[in-house]
Parts: sequence; C-alpha cells; structure tokens
Amino acid sequence: MHNRRRLVLLVLLTFAVAIAGVVIGRVFVVPDRPVETELHELLHRDLKLDDAQRARLDVIENNYAIRRQALESQLRADNARLAEAIEAEHGYGPKVAAAVDRSHQSMGELQKETLQHIFAMRAVLRPDQTSRFDAAVVKALTAKKQ
Repeated sequence: MHNRRRLVLLVLLTFAVAIAGVVIGRVFVVPDRPVETELHELLHRDLKLDDAQRARLDVIENNYAIRRQALESQLRADNARLAEAIEAEHGYGPKVAAAVDRSHQSMGELQKETLQHIFAMRAVLRPDQTSRFDAAVVKALTAKKQ
C-alpha cells in the first residue's frame, strides 16, 4: 500500500513538472511573432478582402518571399564572413569591422524590403481597411517585449 501511494505521488509530481515545463516554454522560449505574420493574419482573417485583393496580395507575398529568402541567405553569408574575420583577428580589427558593416548593410536591405512589402500590401486595401492595417503596423512596431 505504501509503494502504491509513492507511485501515485511520483506520477502526479511528474505530471506537474511536465505542465510547468510547457508553461515555462510557452512564456519564455516561444519567439515573438514577426510583424508580417500579424499583418498577414489581419489581412486574411479580419479585413474581409475581395477576390481581386486576394489575388493581388498573393503576387505581392510570393515576390516578397523570394526576395526575403535571398536577403536572408545574404545575411547568413555575412555572418559566416564575420565568424571567419573573428577567428582570424581574435579581436575587433579591420576585417571584423568590415564584416560587421556588410552585415548591417544586408540587415538594412532586408528591413527596407520588408517595409516596401508592407506598403505594397497596404496599397491593395480599400480606405475602410487601411486604418486597421495602419494601427496593426504601429502596434507591431511599438510593442514592448515582455
């Protein structure tokens, strides 16, 4: 009887630890959703797009996905060059500085491309839809990290 009580206690404790792990993972480990994810949800779920708008947005999104993938590949290559420079110089030398500058340039290009994508999506919207879209953009860009 005593062993059975221990077993039940062990099972309950294990279950509680598992639940705590899930909660901790959801609160502290899950990354924030990208701005464009929130905007796409707003566009496709809440703004009641017509068929013509959906078709135009599909083209815009497909073009952006291709461009974003290329820019993200460039960023990965820049990071590899930065790692090589750090390994070669073991400090903040001219190679590291140049690699950081290249990386920042690529990051800036990705940010510009993302903003152009957001404005292209906005241009597809009707006036009655733009205020909600604009509010979502401002909210996403000014939200404080938790």
